[in-house]
Amino acid sequence: MFEWWHWIVLGLCLAMTELAVPAFFIIWFGIGAIGVGIALLAAPDLAVATQILIWAALSSVLVGVWFRYLKPRTVTAVGTSAASVAGEIGVLVADISPDTRGQVRFQKPILGSDVWECYSDSKIKAGERVRIIVVEGNYIKVEIAK
Repeated sequence: MFEWWHWIVLGLCLAMTELAVPAFFIIWFGIGAIGVGIALLAAPDLAVATQILIWAALSSVLVGVWFRYLKPRTVTAVGTSAASVAGEIGVLVADISPDTRGQVRFQKPILGSDVWECYSDSKIKAGERVRIIVVEGNYIKVEIAK
């Protein structure tokens, strides 16, 4: 039979696992286990099956509350104006010149994509930081970021 401190230790281990796996998901199972440990302090004669059911239910409720109400909403790029992304900075993946096109990668998605086909009026080497000048269809025009 599990003691109250077994659940507390399990909860703390799960919470510390969240540090290694930064998904912000495992923490809710850890908090659920700590909740069962506290419940065992109040009612020490709970059956093992009841303890596991309480842990599963509490963890499920916490995960549901997190995803439904507490998780920060990610902003989608749908409906974002192409003019509003001018000036964003990215890193050139492949060399470009006035005759060739390349790709630029952004830290956060721009208009729904973090990698864009690009072109420039000047020659730019891969690895350079570039700035969006204008979005033209499926391509962006870039220049070296100053």
